[in-house]
Amino acid sequence: MVSYELTVYTGKEASAITVNSIYIKLVGTKGESDRKWLNISPIFWGSEVTYCVDCEHTLGQLILIEVDKRTWFLSDAWLPEKVEIKTPEGDVYTFPVYCWISDSETHRFREGTALRIYEEENPLGLHARKLELIQRRKEYRWDVYDSGLPHTIKALQDKDKFSWTKAIPFYRTAIKGILGMMVKKLTENRNNWKNLDEIHNVLSSKTSDVYDYVQQHWKEDDFFGYQYLNGINPILIRRCKTLPPNFPVTDDMVSFPEGLKLSNELEQGNIYLCDYKNLDGLPANTVLGKQQYLTAPLVLFHKRPDDKLMPIAIQLKQTPGEHNPIFLPTDSTHDWLTAKIFVRNADFTEQQLNTHLLRTHLLAEAFAVSLQRNLPMVHPLYKLLIPHTRYTLQINKMGREGLIGPTGLITLNAGSGGKALTDFLAKSMSDITYTSLCIPDDINERDMHDVPNYYYRDDGLRIWNTMYKFVQGVLEYYYKSDNDVLRDSELQTYIGDIFKKGFLSNTERGFPQSFTTVTEMVKFVTMVMFTCSCQHAAVNKGIFDYGGWMPNFPSNMQCPPPTEKGTTTEATILATLPPVCVTAENQNAVWLLSRTPSDFVTLGHYPEDHFTEETPRQLQRKFKAELEVLTPTFKKRNIDIEIPYTYLLPNSMENSITV
Repeated sequence: MVSYELTVYTGKEASAITVNSIYIKLVGTKGESDRKWLNISPIFWGSEVTYCVDCEHTLGQLILIEVDKRTWFLSDAWLPEKVEIKTPEGDVYTFPVYCWISDSETHRFREGTALRIYEEENPLGLHARKLELIQRRKEYRWDVYDSGLPHTIKALQDKDKFSWTKAIPFYRTAIKGILGMMVKKLTENRNNWKNLDEIHNVLSSKTSDVYDYVQQHWKEDDFFGYQYLNGINPILIRRCKTLPPNFPVTDDMVSFPEGLKLSNELEQGNIYLCDYKNLDGLPANTVLGKQQYLTAPLVLFHKRPDDKLMPIAIQLKQTPGEHNPIFLPTDSTHDWLTAKIFVRNADFTEQQLNTHLLRTHLLAEAFAVSLQRNLPMVHPLYKLLIPHTRYTLQINKMGREGLIGPTGLITLNAGSGGKALTDFLAKSMSDITYTSLCIPDDINERDMHDVPNYYYRDDGLRIWNTMYKFVQGVLEYYYKSDNDVLRDSELQTYIGDIFKKGFLSNTERGFPQSFTTVTEMVKFVTMVMFTCSCQHAAVNKGIFDYGGWMPNFPSNMQCPPPTEKGTTTEATILATLPPVCVTAENQNAVWLLSRTPSDFVTLGHYPEDHFTEETPRQLQRKFKAELEVLTPTFKKRNIDIEIPYTYLLPNSMENSITV
């Protein structure tokens, strides 16, 4: 008789206060143990409990464990973290779990050493691997939300849902905000604002340093330009050396300091453009029974000798003409401010639908579903990516149900019956390129490599390079040659599934259909990690800072854009901006979306031990250390700038999309 010492590390949470009967079986190359009963009760949550499993003979090399759960009464879920087993010979095996077990089925978990499919020498391991993927493909089924959009998950699994420690604080914050608005009777007030000061006085209970700055400076041209570099939509602006034919700005229209001319500044590379062309023709919604209005502006910026980025011309519709004037800083104060407000409203729609929802949430969901369908837990890429896709499926599902997430905002002006929303998403999806998802390529493609004061670029590139080096180290440890990549059938199925379901088999935008080299794989995996952590942080964390003060980021416009100059007043601006109740609801939503979750996991921190080999674990520690060096570097830079850029501080970003 021999004895195996088994230590179960149990998570701190369960879905109900019940007692579970857990059974475990050890499976090795020379046999298997009997099912061992483990009495796991709530008093052991968050602790280590050790048991002995007696066998008639040694089991050889341990391949997997089989776990099943029985509940005495009520349905309960159990969250084991990992199981460590010490053999009679003194060897220690670690079996990572880190997922909820809510049913009575048999669940198999592999020993922690990462293995690609062609390394599976034991039939038991290969069989378990195939069974795992068969089950996963039943659980994680693709669904079509609408044509032209990345495919989504059909149904959410219990093991992917938020824990109660995350959900309760989240909903408490939401309810608290809503109740606060109701106490002030803002959510019932359908009237327009009487003046801009009234907005500040009523909504001043929620604030931040940047919010206060925005409230004070939102009308200023230099701040208007600054937001396109370091606000919450920093990926739209690009250098312009030739004006679009539908934007007929001439030398005579615009004035520059020191006698500079538009034609010369175009040649010198000092002119920049934001084009909201994908909004053209998008019908606005009806809000509170009133038709809303949405424009598709073109905005021209000039980088002045003092390095400030200043707006110099705005055309609110795509087709030039007599009733589509080009607004200029030299126009009346109200005309110019009205034009900028319509641009900010267009940016609201572009940012929420394209930059935020599509380019982070929906693409990340495709990455997460393919990971679950095609890579078993023992695969090295699964171990690398699962911390960065952990809550993506849950947050997206809740968003689609209208509870939280970007859709809670965009439905206010998404278009009739949601059709305009999906039409715009599909149009934006068809324009996404692989290079636009990789920040070094995107910066080069938009020719923004030398624009001063572009902190999103500076911080994003440094984090990308640090992340790339980490991903390269881990993947090159497992994939010694390009041939190793080519013969990993699971890896090829994973990227092929993303190409078909996530990128919709678009062969014209540079998306990889397969991996042929280690370098290709490293770049793609870095893009996935960056999208799910850094890029989402860049476009979401500042949503209250820049969107909390409604006139700077209005969700909808109640009046059509002016068709001639000299027709705007403060009264027409107030009549155009969202009414009191819509402002209140939006402010509460952006406040909620910008909050830090209660179980925040910082980028580069890996509390779950998916890797058991020393080399990848050492690389994780090095990645964390290098990110920790970047944080004080960015903070030191921020001391000397008027508006600190904090959205890409490594110590304030999460590993995964969680809100």
